[in-house]
Amino acid sequence: MVVSPQSFYLTPEEYLQMEEKSDIKHEYINGYAYAMAGASDSHVTIALNLATLLRNHVRGSGCRVYISDMKARIEKQNRYYYPDVMVSCDEQDKENTTFKKFPCLIIEVLSDSTEAFDRGDKFADYQLLETLQEYVVINTKRQRVECFRRNNEGLWVLQSYTSANKLFQLQSINFEGEMNALYEDVIFPETTLEEPN
Repeated sequence: MVVSPQSFYLTPEEYLQMEEKSDIKHEYINGYAYAMAGASDSHVTIALNLATLLRNHVRGSGCRVYISDMKARIEKQNRYYYPDVMVSCDEQDKENTTFKKFPCLIIEVLSDSTEAFDRGDKFADYQLLETLQEYVVINTKRQRVECFRRNNEGLWVLQSYTSANKLFQLQSINFEGEMNALYEDVIFPETTLEEPN
């Protein structure tokens, strides 16, 4: 994700204008734009596989699936992020064509350079989205999906899925998918050990 910040302060409006004309994507954190690094083959393949599965699932439901070119807006923290995959079922999100403020599901595919941020500050920021029901992080080194779900008390509960599970669930959109379909065409590093049962 983040490579280096622009050294000058931008208002959210200036950031959005800059992004419209920019050849590279930037995430926006409290007045500063951060250039995003490229992604690996595994990262892109997993994100595309999942977006395809989810698009077929939500077709005709009123929900929309967005890939990494659509921004999520976290107004309470003055942030714009580019999730790898995002789903919104909220009519209000149809009003804006450059970012979404009411997603029910956000998914980040992990990489070495972004894992700590995706699990830490970014997840904390995403939790401020009142409509968000699930936050999912997907491993690129082995078959592992971690779903953080908001329960009735507003607490986040983790459920992990591995190759031993065969299936994974995204309860926010009533979806069940096969781990093998999610990881189709992904080549894992040779040093990866088999996930324990």
